Amino acid sequence: MFRCPLNRHIRAASLMAALMLSAGCLAIGQAQQLPDAPRPQNNAPAPNVNVPLPPNGNDDSSSSNTNPQQPKNIPPADQSPAPGAVPPGPPPPGSQEIKTVPPGSVPPSNTSSADQLYSLTKNVSFVTVPVTVKDTEGKLVEGLLANDFSIYEDRVQQKLTFFTSDPFPLSAALIVDQGLPDPTLRKVSQTYSSLGGAFGPFDEVAVFTYGNTVNQRQDFGDTRRMEIALHRLSDEAGQNAGASVVGGPFGSGPATNSKPPVGTNPVITPRPEFHVLNDAILTAAQNLAHRSPTSRKIIFIISDGKEYGSRASYAQVLKVLLTDNIAVYAIGVDTAAMPVYGKVAKARVPGFGYSNILPRYVNATGGDVLDEFSKEAIERAYGEITMTARNQYTLGYNTSQRPSSNYRDIEVRVKRPGLQIFAKHGYYPLPPQRETPPAPEPESGSAQPSPGSSH
Repeated sequence: MFRCPLNRHIRAASLMAALMLSAGCLAIGQAQQLPDAPRPQNNAPAPNVNVPLPPNGNDDSSSSNTNPQQPKNIPPADQSPAPGAVPPGPPPPGSQEIKTVPPGSVPPSNTSSADQLYSLTKNVSFVTVPVTVKDTEGKLVEGLLANDFSIYEDRVQQKLTFFTSDPFPLSAALIVDQGLPDPTLRKVSQTYSSLGGAFGPFDEVAVFTYGNTVNQRQDFGDTRRMEIALHRLSDEAGQNAGASVVGGPFGSGPATNSKPPVGTNPVITPRPEFHVLNDAILTAAQNLAHRSPTSRKIIFIISDGKEYGSRASYAQVLKVLLTDNIAVYAIGVDTAAMPVYGKVAKARVPGFGYSNILPRYVNATGGDVLDEFSKEAIERAYGEITMTARNQYTLGYNTSQRPSSNYRDIEVRVKRPGLQIFAKHGYYPLPPQRETPPAPEPESGSAQPSPGSSH
């Protein structure tokens, strides 16, 4: 009898609870209504990667030098964008400092090398001059300041704009004379272990040898690679120190029954020995020219200084050295280390080349040469040479002369008396131009051939 009234009350209570729950959820939703996502400024459709570019191919992207505050091709609010067009966004931060390639500077599309997109330029108006200062005992002088130096170009004093006494890492081309007499070359090979300790961890060394020809034994690398190359050289023998064979069974011409053929007068000529030192220095300089400009470029020669048979002349090689700011350092061995012979050997004998050309290269480039005879003296000279080359005063100035390939004289002076100054004697601002021989003039009375005629 109570079932019907109880069911009515339960149904009414359930309905009331459902209504209250629905009302509460509606209130909460109105109080915590989430904001809509921001609408895009442009209602253009999403870009399609397969859509080709417009036929005109024009690019209105902003230049880094003239970047406006807003992109130029964003349409106004009341103008709808063209179908398929994608408005560019604002330029990325920092793009205003990016330099664009000017029109016409990019090479044609048929160029094969990507490196031709850019060209390296050299500021020939700024001149750097490494300077070594020694006292009367041959020791390096330290503590000099910029106002202690004065520099002259073509006898006109220049204003120093750069000065430092900080050491520089070395980019060295080591040249070993394989034409030395065998006893001398073996003595030199016993000092190769000390040569590795003369260079530092930031130096790079390449190894060259020469005799009748020039050979590169090791490309530029650390001292470990240099020591491996020198270890291979230590097994090679030098030249025979004896006299040339001009007679006997090995020096005579053709013979029949120990007699020369009738009507022949054999001429016995000893085989010439070439010492292509000029070619070796030129090869090393050409490789050094591509090394980092932040390092000190030197050529380190171990030789007796003999020069004969090179294709390049001394003047041609010196132009390359002074153009690329390369100094020559040397250790004179064998005959170059003899005091009496060394003074006479600097002269050039016609038909026989130079007996010792090392002092000429050293003096002109601001390097140094040490003539050492014993094994211990050669080992000490290694460290002295590299220390001198690394610890130099570096002067810099801006020349007022226009760039040219003419030679310019340099003189460095120090305001303290009794000091020895070692610096290059001059420089070439630009590589010397090769002279083109004039075309031969046609003979009088002869007709000039047409471009398509053969003769």
